[in-house]
Amino acid sequence: MTWVYDFAEGSKDQKDLLGGKGANLAEMTNLGLPVPPGFTISTETCRAYLAEGGEPDGLAEEVTEHLAALEEAMGKKLGDADDPLLVSVRSGAKFSMPGMMETVLNVGLNDTSVGGLAARSEDERFAQDSYRRLLQMFGGTVLHVDSELFSEALDEAKRAKGTDSDLDLDADDLRGVVETFKAVIKEQTGRDFPQDPREQLDLAIRAVFDSWNTDRARLYRRQERIPEDLGTAVNVQAMVFGNFGMDSGSGVAFTRDPASGTQGEYGDYLQNAQGEDVVAGIRNTVSLADMAEIDRTSHDHLMQIMRRLERHYRDMCDIEFTVERGKLWMLQTRVGKRTPEAAFRIAVHMVDEGLIQMDEAVLRVTGDQLAQLMFPRFDESSERTLLATGMNASPGAAVGKAVFDSDTAVEWTERGEDVILVRKETNPDDLRGMVAARGILTSRGGKTSHAAVVARGMGRTCVCGAESLDVDTKAKEFRVRDGEVVREGDVISIDGTTGEVFAGAVPVADSVVVRHFEGEKLDDDLALAVSRIMAHADGARRLRVRTNADTPDDAARARRFGAQGIGLCRTEHMFLGERRELVEKLIVAEDEDGVEAALAELLPLQRQDFTEILEAMDGLPVTIRLLDPPLHEFLPDLTDLSVEVALAEERGQVDERAATLLTHVRRMHEQNPMLGLRGVRLGIQIPGLFRMQARAIAEAAADRMEVHGTPRAEIMVPLVASVRELQIVRSQLEREIREVQESRGVKLDIAIGTMIELPRAAFLADRIAKSADFFSFGTNDLTQMAWGFSRDDVESAFFSRYFEHGIFDVSPFESLDQLGVGGMVEMGTKKGRKTRSDLKVGVCGEHGGDPLSVHFFDRVGLDYVSCSPFRVPVARLEAGRSVLAKRASTS
Repeated sequence: MTWVYDFAEGSKDQKDLLGGKGANLAEMTNLGLPVPPGFTISTETCRAYLAEGGEPDGLAEEVTEHLAALEEAMGKKLGDADDPLLVSVRSGAKFSMPGMMETVLNVGLNDTSVGGLAARSEDERFAQDSYRRLLQMFGGTVLHVDSELFSEALDEAKRAKGTDSDLDLDADDLRGVVETFKAVIKEQTGRDFPQDPREQLDLAIRAVFDSWNTDRARLYRRQERIPEDLGTAVNVQAMVFGNFGMDSGSGVAFTRDPASGTQGEYGDYLQNAQGEDVVAGIRNTVSLADMAEIDRTSHDHLMQIMRRLERHYRDMCDIEFTVERGKLWMLQTRVGKRTPEAAFRIAVHMVDEGLIQMDEAVLRVTGDQLAQLMFPRFDESSERTLLATGMNASPGAAVGKAVFDSDTAVEWTERGEDVILVRKETNPDDLRGMVAARGILTSRGGKTSHAAVVARGMGRTCVCGAESLDVDTKAKEFRVRDGEVVREGDVISIDGTTGEVFAGAVPVADSVVVRHFEGEKLDDDLALAVSRIMAHADGARRLRVRTNADTPDDAARARRFGAQGIGLCRTEHMFLGERRELVEKLIVAEDEDGVEAALAELLPLQRQDFTEILEAMDGLPVTIRLLDPPLHEFLPDLTDLSVEVALAEERGQVDERAATLLTHVRRMHEQNPMLGLRGVRLGIQIPGLFRMQARAIAEAAADRMEVHGTPRAEIMVPLVASVRELQIVRSQLEREIREVQESRGVKLDIAIGTMIELPRAAFLADRIAKSADFFSFGTNDLTQMAWGFSRDDVESAFFSRYFEHGIFDVSPFESLDQLGVGGMVEMGTKKGRKTRSDLKVGVCGEHGGDPLSVHFFDRVGLDYVSCSPFRVPVARLEAGRSVLAKRASTS
């Protein structure tokens, strides 16, 4: 097996083997762009290394062979005393994981070769600066020395010099820093910094492999749903130096604005710096426009390459580059991460520019991005107190309490607080806090800093480079230039769209995308981009999208959002509030007459409920689920009621209502009510209950027909496990519908179906289909039954440990367990249609609005999904993307 590949051997289509960085370096090399030579150690090598607990056989020999070729190409030897070849060692997984894995620069420097570098460059300061960078990066990433120890030592050197900038340190100062760094390594590790250049290279390669399994890398993969078994490639590349002096520098550029999608020059440049300085945000950068004033030739060459790469990749590109003494070098390119706003705008713009077709434009945006665009924005008409303005790094509106470290962010979030993580600059170890926080605020860095890149990838609101803020993480506060102090726990608001930071909580308003879906006519390019994408997705999709709605207002809003009916109307919500007393009458009734009297009072109320919902969804199907939860949920809590009665008796008082209720609550008390008297079992135990609901539905439909409406009511029986259960209840429902037809002189077409939410029902779906006009999979309960989970208990009890161990990478209540629960959905659908080929099948759990789950439901042939009103546009988009993805894979 081959472990190592020269850059000239690969292409951008080999990300599985070479990782994203290696594949794109190979592509740029083959395009003839100025790329420093090097080689890539494949992802297969990483997987073998992690599986075997060490380097696979033959790797060392292949590295030696490719290193020799690199040395020949460069005309120098790794770590040579007179003219040393230095290399960078960088990670590069198939999917971008910015800052999550290791990078080591300047490998090959030691106490001897630093003199050769100084002589060749004729710059002693540059050589010592390069050496201290190697010691700092190698010590932190390879030898696992606390990086703060190096930062503190460098800060101490600057204090001794009386400066805040490392650029003011001369060669002698840096030579002292080098000695301090070596002492730190010796003290912390018990060994000297390795002087053998090949040992440095081998240790750095292993460190990159090992970084695949760091806590932060695992957390990032869980967050982004990146598979755990991919592994990372390692890229070994000849160093070029942006820290040669003021005619050198490093930068990151985007071919379009990653925050808004606008065309133009976007990026950061830092003179006399290596690439890590740019993304770390240690010094504030200048724009590419400013770079043009500094070095016009390199700037213009960069613009030319950027245009070429964007047209070659047919997408927005993210580029890392270095200028070494006036010569431009390309270090990396990839399809750039972007905000949801930018994603929709860029996709449509590229269609208009003739770079892509509309099918591909739809595939380049996601339902998750659309959902983020529907989040509220700050209300511009509200009064606001501006504290500072920084870079608008990742859009959105975030309000929360200021916290100054990741541990506090996680701790406060777990107790229910909204927080904003405030840092001078973030680093990869801050990932846990960034995941927990509502938003991220930094005083340093730009749109290409670690905070900005990671926040955009996660969809977190982020403001970077708010230079007027003096952030003191030790004191847990930041100061504003006018003297105002914001301390830990104070509420702040950050606007990632404008870069503004406000004191206190700023009110929010509907986003422009929500206003568009609500039908407001807007002359807004984002709303127009979303409209075009949605229209194409709607034209492509096979799945219909319904909504879960229990009120006329929810139904009307969902219809405006594009819902094609109601897939789940829960009737239990209609028995709350003032109607509880009527349910109490039903429960405490002593005989059939009492039961019938209680039901007679409920009938007109239910009829009105259904009439209003059928009116809101006129002409579209409305699936009404008969009462599902245990009746005791409509009664007072057993403990509370027992205390109330006991206290009354102690005072010598008699509360007959409470005492009677307590008797019935005790009678109906169940150890596990979710597996007790509920759903279809209620309809069999109290036949009049379901009959009353069926009559109310039938009468509501008749009322709508009398005013020339087009009602399409459907009745759904919950929690069926046996076809006999459904047969018994169905006969009751059909009798009520016939009686209404006869009395009102109308023809009612009301389908009767069932929820499939028990494993037994899925296994016996062929039998149940004999008495069902449709199936609707209740995946919330089906997930609980399949896993043996009580959702209300397990998520807080042990899910975090399940994530850590990789038992699952996302909650099965958020995204469908496709192997287990999905297997039952697929089996139940096939079995049901084997009995009844025209069986209509849908899903009405919240999985109906989850992007990955929607693709699964489309793949197994469901007719519709149903989800909450705000997820309807997401489901519409993903249903279209599912069809287009299959079409693209076969073309």
